[in-house]
Amino acid sequence: MKIAISTESTSDMTKEMLEKFDIHILPYEIMLGDKTFYDGELTTQEMFDYVDKTGTLPKTAAINEFRYEEYFESLLKDYDGVVHISLSSGLTSSTNNAINAANKLKNCYAVDSKSLSTGIALLAIYARKLADQGLTPKEIYEAVNKRVPHLQVSFVVERLDYLYKGGRCSSLALLGANLLKIRPRIVVKNDDGKMISDKKYRGKMEQVVEKYCADTLAEFNTPDKSVGFVTYTSATEGMAANALRAMKEAGFKEIYETRAGGTIASHCGANTLGILYINDGDKI
Repeated sequence: MKIAISTESTSDMTKEMLEKFDIHILPYEIMLGDKTFYDGELTTQEMFDYVDKTGTLPKTAAINEFRYEEYFESLLKDYDGVVHISLSSGLTSSTNNAINAANKLKNCYAVDSKSLSTGIALLAIYARKLADQGLTPKEIYEAVNKRVPHLQVSFVVERLDYLYKGGRCSSLALLGANLLKIRPRIVVKNDDGKMISDKKYRGKMEQVVEKYCADTLAEFNTPDKSVGFVTYTSATEGMAANALRAMKEAGFKEIYETRAGGTIASHCGANTLGILYINDGDKI
């Protein structure tokens, strides 16, 4: 069977990766004032510049069920089946819309990743490898769902301004974090796909990233080392280098360095960096 593997633009995969793994993308829409863009039509830095200038966060809208259905139907014209991996249902209503649309179609399945950014990409890469091995869409869907609870998706943020403006932290937390220069670790819980802050760091971001990576790799210490990600909205050379070195020293065979797109970056701001992998041992 010829199977389409699909995600949304929130998977933060580069164009080269999308081509390499033959993965299709449905973009979110980003609204800057009275202008609307598809995610990817403007750079993350252009979006940050807009926020710095206006003090207003971009808005993102859920993808409705009709748009998903139309998208899946277009893929099914060229493929025998579709496996779509969606942004966490704990963060958006889009996921349920994707599932409802997929349920209307034959050989079409939508996975709730309970994740975001390149956590979704990890599942999409796995799905592509299963498709290349000849599994059916249903078998791929079931196998991918089994790995969702093992995703390790976390990141450290330099400032809480974007999380505060987006309603994800209080003004008191924002004030305290800025005064004490606290850099929280944000973890996406893979039971409900929501974000929590579970650790706090202080200091320059290069040293914070080094400590964050060491803590994360020690805590989530049974990784599938075949593939991992270092993903950031923006980062200094030292931040990226420290994260890449930590992943290499941990033994990851293939490490992708990616930059988060507008939808993800609009919720966490500049100098946010994460390491992402599946924490269930060698599976691929």
